[in-house]
Amino acid sequence: MNKKQLFLLHFAGGSIYSFEFLRSLCTDFEMIPLELPGRGKRIKEKLLTSYPDAIKDLFSQITDKLNGSPFIVYGHSLGSSLGLGVTDLLEKNNTPPQCLIVSGNAGPGIATENNRSDLERDDFISMLTELGGIPDELLKSKELLDFVLPILKADFKIVEEDFFIENTIVKAPIVAIMGNSEKYVDRINNWRKHTFSGFNSYVLKGNHFFILDYGDKLKEIFDISFKECTSLNYNNVQ
Repeated sequence: MNKKQLFLLHFAGGSIYSFEFLRSLCTDFEMIPLELPGRGKRIKEKLLTSYPDAIKDLFSQITDKLNGSPFIVYGHSLGSSLGLGVTDLLEKNNTPPQCLIVSGNAGPGIATENNRSDLERDDFISMLTELGGIPDELLKSKELLDFVLPILKADFKIVEEDFFIENTIVKAPIVAIMGNSEKYVDRINNWRKHTFSGFNSYVLKGNHFFILDYGDKLKEIFDISFKECTSLNYNNVQ
């Protein structure tokens, strides 16, 4: 029997390597990290800056890797926004996930900081520093910054187009997770309006990249959510 699957959607600037801290924990799942073009194993491909294009890319990756077992879609930050869009597309194509798990994001239409991708270099770096989770060695290296900034700006351009999903409602249950120091953590329940089915939320201690300190807790949430979402049989929702 094939393992249940866990598809992981990275944050801005991330890649298939962004969730390696979960690899040894999520052994009950076939863990499948995805990545957008222009980084990691897809470094030679052109960066995407369009939300619809990113969704189509992720949809193609997921459908190519489905093994017939139930699966979860999980995304952090940018990956959360993309997770809602790709879940909607998967449902429309009769390949729905058991549930959507999102973290580091209060959902579409909440953040008001538009056009961050257009910030000048120093202002953009300051914004990244405020978010947290950016290694000091990266911030101190012009060479590394020159490499990663175009990727980050392209990803921020995508997330600024979350207006494409402001009115999206999926059948899949949604589980939302945020750090208690994150901006908009008080709006976490915004995700509730994007599902016709069940909703649950968790607030953990930490900043935007709190997930790096909570591998065990994330694994627990994956397990609980998979079990609870399976019992909901949400595909009967009209």
